[in-house]
Amino acid sequence: MNSFTLDRRNGKIMGVCAGLAQRTGMDVTLIRIAAVLLTLCALGPVGVVAYLLAGWLAEG
Repeated sequence: MNSFTLDRRNGKIMGVCAGLAQRTGMDVTLIRIAAVLLTLCALGPVGVVAYLLAGWLAEG
């Protein structure tokens, strides 16, 4: 099973978006923009908590 890992080398804060970009093959900038827009427009504090949980639970 291919698990999610953080990409601390290319990450800005914890490496969550960079790790997700590496796993999906998408551009990391698009993932970062989507994460910010979702957090600001839709998810609010839930998005921040989800990001922190992903960073804490992912294999680094």
